[in-house]
Amino acid sequence: MKRTYTLATAVLAGLASACAVAAAQGNAPTARVARAATVNVRSTSLGRILVNASGFTLYEFTRDSRNKNTCMKVSGCSAVWPALSASRPTAGPGVRASLLSTIRLPSGARQVTYAGHPLYLYREATERAETGYVGVSHFGGRWDALNASGGTVK
Repeated sequence: MKRTYTLATAVLAGLASACAVAAAQGNAPTARVARAATVNVRSTSLGRILVNASGFTLYEFTRDSRNKNTCMKVSGCSAVWPALSASRPTAGPGVRASLLSTIRLPSGARQVTYAGHPLYLYREATERAETGYVGVSHFGGRWDALNASGGTVK
């Protein structure tokens, strides 16, 4: 029994040492978890708009061109208007799966798009399906909501 304990201790010590060396060299193992995001439709005072799985309004940035995130190039923009990111977006009821896709950002993350519009959240939002920020001009463009057809809701 003592030998087993000593052997197990030696193996664990060796693993801990290897992990410490890898971390010091910047090669620490990392877990990659596939993330999914569901895009839903919700009724609001502006009509039916796209929201994330938690019910928060999704926005388009008018400075973006089709399938291109321009916000990340504007200082401070991504901190206020983070991209909806996921490796596999899914369509909730009323959302057209054929309009959902992703684009790869320079960081390697995948941003969800709808009908070619990169989707964003508003970091300061506190209520689900808020519409008070729809149409706001910020960072040199306007932030509008989208409907299930991919059209702009102002």
